[in-house]
Amino acid sequence: MAESTMEARGEHFLRQRQVLFLFVFLGGSLAGSESRRYSVVEETERGYLIANLAKDLGLGVGELAVRGAQVVSKGNKQHFQLNHQTGDLLLHEKLDREELCGLTEPCILHFQILLQTPLQFITNELQVIDVNDHSPVFFENEIQLKLLENTPPGTIIPLENAEDLDVGRNSLQNYTIAPNSHFHVITRSRRDGRKYPQLVLDKVLDREEQPELILTLTALDGGSPPRSGIAQIHILVLDINDNAPEFTQSLYEVQILENSPINSVIVTVSASDLDTGNFGTVSYAFFHASEEIRKTFQLNPITGDILLVKYLNYEVMNTYEVDIEAKDGGGLSGETTVIVQVVDVNDNPPELTLSSITSPIPENSPETVVAVFSVSDLDSGDNGRIMCSIENNLPFILKPSIENFYTLVTNTALDRESQAEYNITITVTDLGTPRLKTQHNITVTVSDVNDNAPAFSQAAYTLRVRENNSPALHIGSVSATDRDSGANAQVTYSLLPPQDPQLPLASLVSINADTGQLFALRSLDFEALRAFEFRVGAADRGSPALSSQALVRVLVVDDNDNAPFVLYPLQNGSAPCTELVPRAAEAGYLVTKVVAVDGDSGQNAWLSYQLLKATEPGLFGVWAHSGEVRTARLLSERDAVKHRLVVLVKDNGEPPLSASVTLHVLLVDGFSQPYLPLPDAAAAEARADPLTVYLVVALASVSSLFLFSVLVFVAVRLCRRSRAASEGGCSVAEGPFPGHLVDVSGAGTLSHSYQYEVCLTEGSGTNEFKFLKPVFPNGLVQDTETKAKLQF
Repeated sequence: MAESTMEARGEHFLRQRQVLFLFVFLGGSLAGSESRRYSVVEETERGYLIANLAKDLGLGVGELAVRGAQVVSKGNKQHFQLNHQTGDLLLHEKLDREELCGLTEPCILHFQILLQTPLQFITNELQVIDVNDHSPVFFENEIQLKLLENTPPGTIIPLENAEDLDVGRNSLQNYTIAPNSHFHVITRSRRDGRKYPQLVLDKVLDREEQPELILTLTALDGGSPPRSGIAQIHILVLDINDNAPEFTQSLYEVQILENSPINSVIVTVSASDLDTGNFGTVSYAFFHASEEIRKTFQLNPITGDILLVKYLNYEVMNTYEVDIEAKDGGGLSGETTVIVQVVDVNDNPPELTLSSITSPIPENSPETVVAVFSVSDLDSGDNGRIMCSIENNLPFILKPSIENFYTLVTNTALDRESQAEYNITITVTDLGTPRLKTQHNITVTVSDVNDNAPAFSQAAYTLRVRENNSPALHIGSVSATDRDSGANAQVTYSLLPPQDPQLPLASLVSINADTGQLFALRSLDFEALRAFEFRVGAADRGSPALSSQALVRVLVVDDNDNAPFVLYPLQNGSAPCTELVPRAAEAGYLVTKVVAVDGDSGQNAWLSYQLLKATEPGLFGVWAHSGEVRTARLLSERDAVKHRLVVLVKDNGEPPLSASVTLHVLLVDGFSQPYLPLPDAAAAEARADPLTVYLVVALASVSSLFLFSVLVFVAVRLCRRSRAASEGGCSVAEGPFPGHLVDVSGAGTLSHSYQYEVCLTEGSGTNEFKFLKPVFPNGLVQDTETKAKLQF
């Protein structure tokens, strides 16, 4: 709270002062009293009583406060303080005359007394009186002078003056030096009143007697007591320049490596001068130097060191001649010459310039020039001697030619199929130390020549095709590759003429000339054509074209497309065949055997038999693998005389195919009445009318006549066969049935081995199978012959 109150009062006071200044400068005409001058000595302490304003203004005590008296000064500083109670004007702070007025004399501070009621201005002055509070000061504490030993007496040497901030008598008044036999000092004044010293030579100097002198210069002011400042004068007596600089060598010879680093010192030249001081001080400089020398070297003017400031290049310039001048302080000079020999270093790698290159190169070509090139090295001596090389595992060699030319040639015939491209690196190496090398890569391609015939992936192909395929079926492919490239590697496939002229290859398969895919042109039948083979050719499109062959074997895979065919008993729509079984037959009696074949092969031809229907189930059974029909139990009188059996023959294909056959079995008491009429037939004859009987008799007569004729014809044929049989026995004549269809041995579909006499009447449209029933272990001999006539 106190701080904020003080700040508010300060702002209020500043505003009042600004208003008062306005009144002071705009209302000066209102001043009603003459100005008074007061004085005070600088550096007087604060609170010093300058005057009693109430007394000087003729005002009573306390009237200053009533009239609102204030002291107004220029600027923001308050040098004065007014006591309204006593009317005393006090010093507010110490005053520094040099700070307030500088060198201005007298130093006057103007201030006004402001009476507000009524308004009145009184102008006053305060003179600040100087005191001797500053000593004279030299800018330099030591003054250096150089005088020749032959300087004549009376010579005036100006010296640096001293400064004193005081004024009047307190300011600097004169200069003095310590008594000596050679110099005295005089004091001079400038127009502005400042004083400066001059040194006057009174006696000739002798450098050999006294090479240097040290004098003390004193500056005195007029204060009481006086103040002073001193400076040392150091006088060097200079010798007369009567000797020129001389180099230690009239010729310098130096060698420098061209790869020397920048700022390295090449050589140091040295010159001496018998004189001393400035005349004996030697400085060095280039003399009649070219621009190239000045860019390459730098000379230290004091030490004489020659520095390298630019990289050297032996191949550009190998010798520099540098003239150097040494000059002393008196202007006398001497000269010398520096010969700089640049020593070559192996800093330039060899260069390879390719003149020509041949690519691609046909394979199988004899020695062929692949490339011609030249080599060079900018260095000299061994650094510039070059040798060339390539890898040892390449079919190429380098052959030197005239000067620095080389040729790259093939060493052996190239094979594109082994390697179609070569990356050859030519290495050029110099004999310098260290050795530098340059490598140049050349890519050489080998062009193809048709020297490879197409090669099949297999010498023989085996293809499997299921029969009954759809036409244009893709059955497989052949593939041949050619190691050549381009047109020489484009393979075309074709079917070659078959070796068997009977094979209609053109109607069986076709081949895609581009891909080698094989297609079946028509549906194949395993039963007609189980396998066939042919050759395919593959030819490239080179010139001349090369070709190769491969064998293709096509195996037709059987499909279950043939149902079993029953050979016995025949199912041709004629009167059914009846099997006779004696009632005395035991269980397991062989009634008959169903014989069937299947045109398929493999498991599609595996036949199985089963009893599908029977008049009296359980009386007969069928062996599944042989087709034998046997009694399952003993026969009895209660068993029906006539039995109808339906046997199903089924193959093992997928899906399985089947056929059925119907058997008629007649139970008889013995074989004396083998042809008993069927009960149904006897009843029919009993009921037949006389007309039907007549027709039957007529038909029987005609049939008997026809049968007799046939028997005569058969008897004649049998007689001829008997004569032929006497020579070779009974043989099976070739007929419409293949031999395997009547193979009923143990290797066929029967599980046991049975012997049958099969005789076919050769040359007739009707063939007979004669089956003899086997002999069973129980001793029952059945010699009844069952004849089945098959009409085809």
